[in-house]
Amino acid sequence: MSIRQLALAGAACLVAAGLAATAVATRTDARTSKAAVRVLVYHDMEGLAGQDDWKTYLFSHPEKYPEGQKMLAADLNAVIDGLFAGGATRVDVVDAHGSGNPEPDVRRDLLDPRAKQVFRDKPFDPYVDLTEPNTYDAVVAVAMHAKTGSKGFASHTITLGMDMQINGRSITESEIVGYSWGRVGVPIIFVSGDDRLQNDLQVLPWIEFVVTKKATSASTAELRPVDEVHAEMREKAARAVRNIGKATIMTLATPMRAGLHAVPPASLAFMQGIPGINYANETVTFTAPDFRAAYDGVIALVGAARTGYPQVLAETVRKQPDGQKVMADYSDALFVRWMDFESGRWQPPAPAPRTSKTYFGDR
Repeated sequence: MSIRQLALAGAACLVAAGLAATAVATRTDARTSKAAVRVLVYHDMEGLAGQDDWKTYLFSHPEKYPEGQKMLAADLNAVIDGLFAGGATRVDVVDAHGSGNPEPDVRRDLLDPRAKQVFRDKPFDPYVDLTEPNTYDAVVAVAMHAKTGSKGFASHTITLGMDMQINGRSITESEIVGYSWGRVGVPIIFVSGDDRLQNDLQVLPWIEFVVTKKATSASTAELRPVDEVHAEMREKAARAVRNIGKATIMTLATPMRAGLHAVPPASLAFMQGIPGINYANETVTFTAPDFRAAYDGVIALVGAARTGYPQVLAETVRKQPDGQKVMADYSDALFVRWMDFESGRWQPPAPAPRTSKTYFGDR
């Protein structure tokens, strides 16, 4: 269901200790010496400059979402301008937010015309399905958020109530981008988001990071002047491109231990006691042969953990004047569906036929 430059003197120690199971290789080839410097820009929507209203990143709130779209385009354009100023010759943009909008969250008419949006003829996961070798020289991530438990503005990982773990350490979506592209030797060089994400990314000290705001809770923030943030974005994006050759490629030793920790409204408690499942304290762990397998396994567990969501729906319905009747009707509908299927009176609908539409990333 989307960044800070660390000045802490202990950052190098954190890299060594926090990423003990991570094999990190420093780049030795100076990409900037090439004629072409190709950069892929990921964008989320919770880490925007000027944003302190959570409704601005949800398509389901038409009274606020258009404001978020304008803020998103403004952040992206500042970064894109900096990337070109730093020497990029091609900049592509991919939607990694998934607001519920059937169209990309960033409007083409607001986006810098020099940038190309990524579209494909079939659904794709922007985090792991774009990593063809020799396509890009670096990736950046704009308007990102802190990980679950970091108490940032809209902090989460992948979706509500999920916390992805690699080798016992929680990771952010920005790190998912870095590890995914590390498989083909491409570094992540720039991130923007709130101060809590900056703290999360102390383990990646080479990244040019721009703090867009100070998180005061998951739904509130103290804002920086937007013009000041955009100026810093241009400066640091340009510097990130010029220093690609000094960036670090994020790799992991294989096999690795992966897992998903669920917090409300998600839950994995129902998996306790299932033979073959490594479950403890709302966390399921497994051994994966590589990062793609780890990611795919976590995404499968995300689907399982979402079974905790209907509890919130039930609570909401019961508060309505006719809530008890609605829940009773729902219970009866379950029984009728079961009986109709058993009797041959109902079959699941056929999948919708494939169309010639294009897909833009996270839906």
